[in-house]
Amino acid sequence: MSEPAPLAIVDAHTHAFPPGWVADRVNHCRRDRWFGVLYEAPSARMIDAAELLRAMDEARVAQAVACGWPWADPVLCREHNDYLAAVSLQSQGRLAWLGSVAPAFPGAGAEAERCLALGASGIGELNADAQGFDVADRGALAEVAEVLIGSGLPLLLHASEPVGHRYPGKGTATPDRLVAFLEMQPDLSVVLAHWGGGLPFYELMPEVGALCRNVCYDTAASTYLYGPGIFRTVLDIVGAERVLWGSDHPVLGMGAFLRRTRRLAGLRREEVELVMGGNARRVYRLGDTASGMTMMETV
Repeated sequence: MSEPAPLAIVDAHTHAFPPGWVADRVNHCRRDRWFGVLYEAPSARMIDAAELLRAMDEARVAQAVACGWPWADPVLCREHNDYLAAVSLQSQGRLAWLGSVAPAFPGAGAEAERCLALGASGIGELNADAQGFDVADRGALAEVAEVLIGSGLPLLLHASEPVGHRYPGKGTATPDRLVAFLEMQPDLSVVLAHWGGGLPFYELMPEVGALCRNVCYDTAASTYLYGPGIFRTVLDIVGAERVLWGSDHPVLGMGAFLRRTRRLAGLRREEVELVMGGNARRVYRLGDTASGMTMMETV
């Protein structure tokens, strides 16, 4: 696949942590159960914003969305939010960020408001299993949803496949539970990570397709979950306007996943700009970068 004009690629799903946390991962593994499940092994890569920006330079990616981590402790959420707000400002537009809140504790709505006031492009990646809430419970995310609906910004939710291989962090936010959530929040803009745990396939049912009208799917961690045919299959079901390219860097290497997408995804010429950046800019309301240094001539 190719694009004749320069294309500003957006990685819509990445992660970055404060440098001190990267240096002291053992302590944070003890402080947060879910974080420990994913990062206890030294081989699990953990990076700060400076390293994320270097990866973007190497991959020639114009912008990235740094997602918040689903901390169970609201104190950790707030500390992480402050870091992402600061590095986003320093990046001059290259790093956007999503705020993290702890829905199981009072004050999640207020922290969501604070994040948006600091410049967050939405809230997420929230994770029901990590944070101890039921995504199908009417009240679990009501305050956060109200804030986001008022702002027109999205909620990014971790999603899990109900079948297939097991892996650390898979979780139980499966399509049936996500559908229950969408029924309760029809006006909320939602991005479902990891291809929505397979929810796009159920959009072949007209009633599910109608329910998902405000839902987009990101491609984070695709290589660990699906064969490359997932791109063409989902695009043919939901349309190119509802898929956001995201690597989950550093879970997947940004450059390597970009090369894999280029070779195997089968994007059509008219889909490239939307999937590789346009949709993320629309959904997360991203401004242009400060320079054109990371424009790509081809995908």
